Amino acid sequence: MGPNSGSRARESRLDGHDGQPSQARGYGVMHLVDNLRQQTLREAAKLTGIPADSLRRDTAANIRGGAAVLRARADAAGLTEAERARPAAWYEAVARYGGAADPRTARFYADGVYDVLAQGVDARAEDGSAVTVRPAAVRPDRGAYADAAPLAAAPDYPSALWVPASTANYRVGRTSAITAVVVHVTQGSYAGTISWIQNPASQVSAHYVVRSSDGQVTQMVREKDTAWHARSGNPYSVGIEHEGWVDNPAWFTDAMYRSSAALTRSIADRYGIPKDRAHIVGHVEVPGNDHTDPGPHWDWNRYMQLVGGSTTAPVQLSFSSYATLRTGSTGDQVKAAQWLLNAQGFNAGAVDGDFGTGTATAVRAFQTAKGLGADAVVGAKTWTALLSAGARPLLEQGSSGEAVQRLQRALTAALARTVSADGIFGSGTAQAVRDYQSSRGLGVDGEVGPATWGALQAGR
Repeated sequence: MGPNSGSRARESRLDGHDGQPSQARGYGVMHLVDNLRQQTLREAAKLTGIPADSLRRDTAANIRGGAAVLRARADAAGLTEAERARPAAWYEAVARYGGAADPRTARFYADGVYDVLAQGVDARAEDGSAVTVRPAAVRPDRGAYADAAPLAAAPDYPSALWVPASTANYRVGRTSAITAVVVHVTQGSYAGTISWIQNPASQVSAHYVVRSSDGQVTQMVREKDTAWHARSGNPYSVGIEHEGWVDNPAWFTDAMYRSSAALTRSIADRYGIPKDRAHIVGHVEVPGNDHTDPGPHWDWNRYMQLVGGSTTAPVQLSFSSYATLRTGSTGDQVKAAQWLLNAQGFNAGAVDGDFGTGTATAVRAFQTAKGLGADAVVGAKTWTALLSAGARPLLEQGSSGEAVQRLQRALTAALARTVSADGIFGSGTAQAVRDYQSSRGLGVDGEVGPATWGALQAGR
């Protein structure tokens, strides 16, 4: 199995991501790699005769390619036909398939694959077909990896494992005090990300990596040192990578949220970092970055509740009315629009209240994604879509919370009248919902279900 396939099998996400590469430039469920250090994609093409583009995009071809590479590793290890019939004998080949230079990391990867064998697989492929493999406890023949020491406890967070990053991928020491935590998504697998951060050619690192399936944490850079994960944010922040892809919320498991939140809470407590959204931020929110993670599916409200801090946005979002904004506009409503764009994965840059070219580009991209006129002007329709973006719980009179506030703000923009954003679904909000439903040709029941949310989030 490839570095991604092991964790995906456990997590029931056997997908090839439409040919998009992982952070380490690995493709498909078998994670065929095309980077400076590892060339299993090219090797698979040579072994199978299948073009590289097909290996990237076609899942069946990708699996054939991965199998050919794995067989080549078995042949290099001298496995006989009889040995190949025993799953235990494939351990060294599996360890080498992962591409880790450090024997401990190679063993860590291979042990993960054999854990999948022991647990079995009950997954869905991209076409919806079931993939089932019965659990089979296998005592692997570790061979050359038998003496590779199991990973030790991490120096700063003892609940984590310790796998040091390549010394070429971080800076020893700090130039600033630690005042923030930055949340990332790996765009790849847990084991693949760990291997990539150990690759000196990658020039990237993070302090911690969190696994999707069970929340296991690996530390890779000491907190006292500067990991390379968030450009301008590197000197003052601790970076936490989360296994997954920004466009697939299935990666963000309860185990991952709870484990990561416990880690963030520990960091915040040790450094006196306020537990709020001004200091615990997404990669997209760090000034000078071009990344969109953790993306629109990351549940900040839930995460911050688990951290034990404030879920409040670091800017004002509630206004009695929403002005039309365009290039050259300034002020608190520009900050609100910038923050909302960043939170949805559209990089508006710094939340500075200055509607410049970066904000205009982000607005245009958001409008295009929502099927709105891409004029880079934040008018009523764009405000409505921005303010309502997020989860779509069923809301009715008596509901309360963050989703009700989003609804109230969006109705203020859509109806051009003030709907109190107090987070309580009372009679005034119910009337505003009925007025909105009536004016948009929706069923008028005063409740906010999929149709009403859909209309709001489309900017209607």
